[in-house]
Amino acid sequence: MLVMNSRIIGTPILSVQAGGPIATIKSAIIDPNDLKILGFHLEGPLVNRAEARILDVRSIREYSQLGMVIDNIEELVAPDDVIKIQNVLELNFDLINLKVRTKKGTKLGHIIDYTLTSEDFIVQQIIVRRPLVKSLVDPELTISRKEIVEITDYEVIIKDEEKVLKARAEKEDFVPNFVNPFREQGFAPAKTDDKKD
Repeated sequence: MLVMNSRIIGTPILSVQAGGPIATIKSAIIDPNDLKILGFHLEGPLVNRAEARILDVRSIREYSQLGMVIDNIEELVAPDDVIKIQNVLELNFDLINLKVRTKKGTKLGHIIDYTLTSEDFIVQQIIVRRPLVKSLVDPELTISRKEIVEITDYEVIIKDEEKVLKARAEKEDFVPNFVNPFREQGFAPAKTDDKKD
């Protein structure tokens, strides 16, 4: 299932052992090499004083409308407990507000949100707010991870703006391909004799 990052922020972390929420998600820890979320920074009264305030995604048993379920609070880790998470934290990387441009140098805007899959926590799309002039016609772009060529500390570089706009136009021209069974030949709605006087 695709989920917006903005909807994940504030999601409760539920502990089976505690029988309820122990924290909420503050922000994601994203590996810029493959756009995989390694963990989440947490906040809340039970974790604010503790060293272990990071939830490794491998500890998540289930993600639902109620929140993310883990076994117990001991599943949380400190920043230096997991080497891969520690290395990514040192990069201080965040997708939000990175500039987006094409390989040809065309500026497309900056990232305001992204979608990820709730099964494997991999970023699938970035949502880009367009510059002021372009935003009058098209305020936001949704760009697939397949279009991303390179990620730096300051920007995301994609293949081609034309493909993104073409994919969007095709998506907007989509017409559902289904047959309404009540419109089939031979079906006539029942006549009623409800005449109003």
